[in-house]
Amino acid sequence: MKSILVTGGAGFIGSHLVDKLLAAGHHVTVVDDFNDFYDPKLKRENIREQLSQPEYKLAEGDIRDLPFMESVFAQGNFNAVVHLAARAGVRPSLEQPVLYQEVNVTGTQNIFECCRKFGVKKCLFASSSSVYGVNSKIPFSETDPIFQPISPYAATKAAGELMAHVYSHLYGIRILCLRFFTVYGPRQRPDLAIRKFTEKIDRGDTIQVFGDGSTRRDYTYIDDIVSGLLRALEYEQSMYEVINLGNSNTVGLSDLISTIETALGKRAIIERLPEQPGDVPQTYADTEKAGRLLGFRPSTPIDVGVSRFVSWYRGRQRS
Repeated sequence: MKSILVTGGAGFIGSHLVDKLLAAGHHVTVVDDFNDFYDPKLKRENIREQLSQPEYKLAEGDIRDLPFMESVFAQGNFNAVVHLAARAGVRPSLEQPVLYQEVNVTGTQNIFECCRKFGVKKCLFASSSSVYGVNSKIPFSETDPIFQPISPYAATKAAGELMAHVYSHLYGIRILCLRFFTVYGPRQRPDLAIRKFTEKIDRGDTIQVFGDGSTRRDYTYIDDIVSGLLRALEYEQSMYEVINLGNSNTVGLSDLISTIETALGKRAIIERLPEQPGDVPQTYADTEKAGRLLGFRPSTPIDVGVSRFVSWYRGRQRS
């Protein structure tokens, strides 16, 4: 049994990871501030069953608060940290760039600093495919340059990767920066496309589509992402790595909407709007490195993943 800290552990990805860690017998401490980026009740719902488990501990607080984080580390004796907490989303970052810097850069440095001070020698950092910006080379490889981000969110994630390298190099912390590619599935945030479209199509509301529907994303099902995280926790080779975690398959926005329509058995009412600043035309993960280093093999095609999501969504509607 290991003692593992998961920041952002009440969120979409974090709560799924915590489920698996608890099932494996680990002691898990979750840090989450339950901010109002979306309804905090949804996060409370994610962890409702976890709260009763003896190996689970919840510490409510903000990663920007260094004394708070130091108190968490002082009590935890952690074997590893999975740092998922962040202000997420490209479009909101355009409106609140300072907030994104404070949470995603200062907050992330606080996590690395606590690892240094309290002798934690392994940390996973949740990065993002957004760091690639408008990348004309596909699929996106970890060796591609990331020096031209096009949103504050992307810039903060690139900064986090650079800080991770510094702390790994200077202080001997094994840090893996995992670039997630458009994660979806049960418990998905309400602002993300698949959940937002599903809810609106089901209600008969109009969905807003920015651009002509030709943008493409590498949609990655939550179970595959969690599998990658668990494998990364077991990684014991080099001290610093940047690794893509994606499905390595792109889906056009129009095709995604059709897939949701099929799963729901309903047609979408579409309002077309201009492309949004900060959005990239395509994301596409090269997962060769993830396969080689972690044995990562994503296995969920988009139609299967969307069908599972819709089943979860309908189950919530009935409950």
